[in-house]
Amino acid sequence: MTQSLPRIISGVGGLDEVLGGGLVEGASYIVQGQPGAGKTIMANQVAFANVRAGRKVLYITLLAETHDRLFQVLGTLDFFDRSQLGITISYVSVFQTLRDNGLSAVVELVRKEIARQGATLLVFDGLLNARDRADSPLDVKTFVAEIQSQAAFVGCSVLFLASTRFADDSPEHTMVDGVIELHEEVPGVRAVRRLQVKKSRGSPALGGLHQFEITSSGLTVYPRLEAALQTPSVEDEPTLATIHSGVDGLDEVLGGGLPARSVTLLFGPSGAGKTAIGLSFLAKASKDEPALYFGFYETPARLRAKARALGVDIEQHLDAGDLEIVWKPMTENLLDKLGHQLLQAVGRRNVKRLFIDGLGGLQRSAVHQPRMTEFFSALTNELRALGVTTIATWELRDLFGPTLTAPGSELSSLIDNLIMLRHIEAESRYTKALSVLKVRDSSFDPAIHEVSFGNSGIRIDVPLPPVVNAATGMATPLST
Repeated sequence: MTQSLPRIISGVGGLDEVLGGGLVEGASYIVQGQPGAGKTIMANQVAFANVRAGRKVLYITLLAETHDRLFQVLGTLDFFDRSQLGITISYVSVFQTLRDNGLSAVVELVRKEIARQGATLLVFDGLLNARDRADSPLDVKTFVAEIQSQAAFVGCSVLFLASTRFADDSPEHTMVDGVIELHEEVPGVRAVRRLQVKKSRGSPALGGLHQFEITSSGLTVYPRLEAALQTPSVEDEPTLATIHSGVDGLDEVLGGGLPARSVTLLFGPSGAGKTAIGLSFLAKASKDEPALYFGFYETPARLRAKARALGVDIEQHLDAGDLEIVWKPMTENLLDKLGHQLLQAVGRRNVKRLFIDGLGGLQRSAVHQPRMTEFFSALTNELRALGVTTIATWELRDLFGPTLTAPGSELSSLIDNLIMLRHIEAESRYTKALSVLKVRDSSFDPAIHEVSFGNSGIRIDVPLPPVVNAATGMATPLST
């Protein structure tokens, strides 16, 4: 039988998930990164989370910076509780001891303070200073080992903070149980913070780089969705049931309605009717089928106005709490943050109807574009398993043209149902048209149908007269 290691909470959103359940109790970790990466904030966030859990914390600094300056900075963060200073958390500077008497004196002082404070968590800030004071790599290993042994003797966990990136084979790395690296990079013009667990002894951490941000709440880590959800969190339960699309005539074209627990992609150029179909789908929300709009383009006020102009009543569902609008402006977003926020909104209200307007907003937020297929795969698999019927949109670049640029083949393969919307010009008349290209496990009407808009909503009309090249938007009569 596999034995699970006892854990302590980190208090950092998402970090426990990346670590495989939290910090291992009694273990030692190096938290490393360049100045300004967030090490001190993260360590103090962990410290005060453990204080709130009833533990005692000892915070040792080897830095010349005064504690008053540190407390001034920490005072801007929500987790900091000044009333606990000197009671459940103690800050002790050993900078002068290191300078005057060396590493052995620091070890002895730490031993006495751990015993005096009854600490169960030790934060040691300034490992690089200790390394600079050492005469050899062996001295470094001896110092780290002695700090660890003093802490382990009383069951105390240890966080060593280092303002540098030690090599993977450095003496410090070989001594500790885990290594967490924080860094900031600037891909293009924006700054992105990332976290990586480079070592995790006896614990299955999530590999790779995970984005995080620093706000007034401290650090929040967003585990890569494809790593956190390699398989759905609950078992998928396929069904042959269908649900109403909310659009007159569309259910018939689809062969009976939208397959429940499926993902439908509406793709087409701007103004073709994608959002209108999505709003009609959301207008079928109910207590049994709560709905969610998750979009990037329309503000809530403009979305309401558009629905009113189309004659689609979403106000009653918003007032009743059956529908929620989540708007994420397409500015500086983090891909995994968006993914987790979307899934949290779905779980919070047990959403069954979801409209994502549109997938391009997610794609634009990705720093590393090649991972989008894996991200979308994890997201859509989880939505299906949660019993969500999803409609998403994808914007085509060209209104008209001799060639049709459909969503990538890999993305299309992840989608259950594909519906194309186009502007068609024929005989000096512009027409909006819809064609179903794919429906999961169901037959459907392959004819191209005209789409009508009015103050009574959107409607799928009769098939277009026989033409050729309708998909390109430049239709010509079928020759006789």
